[in-house]
Amino acid sequence: MSIMISKKQCVGCKKCIDVCPGSLIKTDKDGKAFIKYPKDCWGCTSCLKECKTGAIAFYLGADIGGMGSKMTVKEQGDTILWKIEKYTGDTETIEINKKDSNKY
Repeated sequence: MSIMISKKQCVGCKKCIDVCPGSLIKTDKDGKAFIKYPKDCWGCTSCLKECKTGAIAFYLGADIGGMGSKMTVKEQGDTILWKIEKYTGDTETIEINKKDSNKY
C-alpha cells in the first residue's frame, strides 16, 4: 500500500507528518510534504484523512479491489468528500456529513 503526495496541492501544514505512525512523511526545502520510502507505507490512511486539501492520494491496490485506483479526501465545511479516481478514468465521490458520521 502506498500514498502519493501532490506538491502542487500541499500547503505545508505538516498535519500529515504529525499523524504518520511510521514517521515516513518528510518536508522538502520548500516546506512541502513528501514520502521518502512509499513501499514502507502501512496503508493506515491517517495522513489521507488529515489532509484537508486533497494533496494526498492513496492507491487502492488489486488486493482490495481497487486495481490501481486512487482515493483522495477533501473537506468542505461540514462535508467530507472521498473521491475515487478509478483506473478506467471514471470518478466516484462519496459525501459524508460530519454531523451525521457517528449517527449509526
